Amino acid sequence: MRRGRVVILRLAVVPLLLLSLLLAPGAAAVWLNLPASGAKCVSEEIQPNVVVLANYAVASDGDDIARQTIAAKVTSPYGNTLHNQEHVSAGQFAFTTTEAGSYVACFWIDSGNSDVGLSVSLDWKIGIAAKDWDSVAKKDKIEGVELELTKLEAEVQAIHVNLLYLKSR
Repeated sequence: MRRGRVVILRLAVVPLLLLSLLLAPGAAAVWLNLPASGAKCVSEEIQPNVVVLANYAVASDGDDIARQTIAAKVTSPYGNTLHNQEHVSAGQFAFTTTEAGSYVACFWIDSGNSDVGLSVSLDWKIGIAAKDWDSVAKKDKIEGVELELTKLEAEVQAIHVNLLYLKSR
């Protein structure tokens, strides 16, 4: 009888873990191939009060990377500009969302070499993936399993908030 409860509990945990992977805010690192003219944009549907961190850089293929520059612009769902950089080969942005919706980051080539496309690396982190877990571990003096449990607790809280948000929609 006891063994049957363990199996049922394990079966209940598997969908919960799958749901956490689908709903938990995370990180996405992508490569964008920018065309010689025009822009490439990436968007993410994000709730309010979520931390967003991102780093981007032009991928070097041996040419002088200083000559290859891009422009980057990040806008909120209501069109507010959150980040705008021009003539850079690398950059970063960070903000806390104020409204729910689709946040858009667009990149385009703004250097004089307009006949050749470029590749851009974009490392986009949201929610608990953007949290500096090393500083949390040092501040709270935790390590190993306790740190992993703290991360899992943060993920569960993020899932709970996400489900409440979806329920309200």
